[in-house]
Amino acid sequence: MRTSIKAIQAFEAAARLGSFALAADELAVTPSAISHQVRLLEDQIGILLFQRVHRSVLLTDAGRAYAGEVIAAFAQIDTATRATANAGGTTALTIHSTPSFASQWLMRRLPLYGEAHPEIDVRLQASVNRVDLGQGVIDVDIRYNPGPAPAGAITYSFPDDVIVPMCAPRLATGARPIRTIADLAGHTLIHGEINIVGWRDWSRRNRRARLDLDRGPRFDRSFMGLRAAVDGLGVCLDSMLLAEQEIRSGQLVVVLPETAMTARGHGFITLRSKSATPKVTDFRDWLFAELEQSRTWWQSYTLAETTRAKPY
Repeated sequence: MRTSIKAIQAFEAAARLGSFALAADELAVTPSAISHQVRLLEDQIGILLFQRVHRSVLLTDAGRAYAGEVIAAFAQIDTATRATANAGGTTALTIHSTPSFASQWLMRRLPLYGEAHPEIDVRLQASVNRVDLGQGVIDVDIRYNPGPAPAGAITYSFPDDVIVPMCAPRLATGARPIRTIADLAGHTLIHGEINIVGWRDWSRRNRRARLDLDRGPRFDRSFMGLRAAVDGLGVCLDSMLLAEQEIRSGQLVVVLPETAMTARGHGFITLRSKSATPKVTDFRDWLFAELEQSRTWWQSYTLAETTRAKPY
């Protein structure tokens, strides 16, 4: 008996979205129709794919393995369809990114990518929302603190972030200069509310600091905290990757470079079925080459500043 494509489609949507109800919305059918098609598929292949727990469903181990293959296969069909539609013209590369990485780092380098790959039309979307790569619209998702890769996807980790205190030059060398950890007590701290490493983590590592961690402005986007630091609002603790342009231009300076911390930051996520396509591999290779240049610059800058810094 031939396996029903409709049943496989229902299973793929339910596995990808984690819900019969959401799968029903996407396919414009009822949840009971999704449930019926999934049961037909389970009967046809003789394997339980979902555990039904009250009103929720969970993939079994066999279901999870099967889902990875099926989601990848559907994505490959979608990729082939789009490639056929674009035959003879330019190729679109759709990237989703966190707003801070897009505005602080990626957009400033896209002209370089465009010069190297004039045949690619980049479409950049920025939000903090998780995207469903299985729908085939997004080719690459650049995510902060990405966690495990979704079913059918693969994650390429960025180099570790270097997290440092930064402020406007006039604060670093002004009436209350910042030369030692203790000097921070006289300044406003700018907090990043979604950052992996915050002032509380920094303070635990640098116990000589006596900081009021409950005070200071808070921002839920790094680009806002960095902008506040440039404007002289206080001292921020953030990624040198995101602040590279501001540091290079002299709008921000790193203070206490010897207290730098590292953390796993962003990841490059794409479907396995797309990971070997020319547009994705070319963009990945270009992106990681640019990231390596940034990493080399961080290292040389931090070493130079640490060497110059006075012991405390």
